[in-house]
Amino acid sequence: MTLLTRILLLSLLLAPSVVTAEESSCPEHFAGGQAPSITNLKLSPQTRDVCYSGYAFKHSGLTRTPLYSAEHLTSARLLQAKGMRRHSTFFPDPNIPAAGRAELSHYAHSGYDRGHVAPSADMPDQQSQQECFSLANMVPQVPEINRGVWEKVEKSVRKMAKERGDIYVVSGPLFMGNNIQLMGGAVMVPTHTFKAIYDPGRGESGAYLVDNVPGAQPTFISIAELEKLAGMNLFPSVAKTSKSVAMNAQGMKAGKPRTYAGRRGYANAKSTL
Repeated sequence: MTLLTRILLLSLLLAPSVVTAEESSCPEHFAGGQAPSITNLKLSPQTRDVCYSGYAFKHSGLTRTPLYSAEHLTSARLLQAKGMRRHSTFFPDPNIPAAGRAELSHYAHSGYDRGHVAPSADMPDQQSQQECFSLANMVPQVPEINRGVWEKVEKSVRKMAKERGDIYVVSGPLFMGNNIQLMGGAVMVPTHTFKAIYDPGRGESGAYLVDNVPGAQPTFISIAELEKLAGMNLFPSVAKTSKSVAMNAQGMKAGKPRTYAGRRGYANAKSTL
């Protein structure tokens, strides 16, 4: 794909369409066994679904990142993961065609971290540890964010899973605005990352959203609001009433969630893709 073609694809604005829930060959990773479905059909080209033992993801050959990675976190899984040694060998994913995947060379000397979407600390055994270091499970993150606030978000979600016993998590990048950077001339740098949570026992949900810039702090919003930004139905099996109100997350104030679109500088923000 030429650079001009990529730029033309980037210039397309979000245009929601109705699609059905997607079937998955690894339903254990998804709430109600249903994988997230794309509502912005401009995200659909060059996508590929991959199932691993500890998580599943939908990869985009356009962005060369996952559109999302999904996990089912339980207290038992995290207890098993607690004693696991981190396996830190990053690798280009052989399940993704070479022409549309990230390579180690793209990240080299880029100034960006290889930021996990499904984190290694969630993985309960050696196999899942190894699998989560696929570059198809990474996005370019500002080091301060990856090693700071994003890591705190990951820890907060693990704490929630331990306390509640059973949650589903869908994490991924957003590409907002019209000035998306290309790392290594190939991999799109997200403007934000998100982590969406659904508690099936209580029927509650909510999402963390973090700007990919130094000094950013997380915003906690409803799943309904995040789905509009992401162009995806992140939890197809979950009722709209649950998605419309954000749960009282650890470290966040209770009550009505902040509206991301209303934050300064983002009133008219739209997805590039």
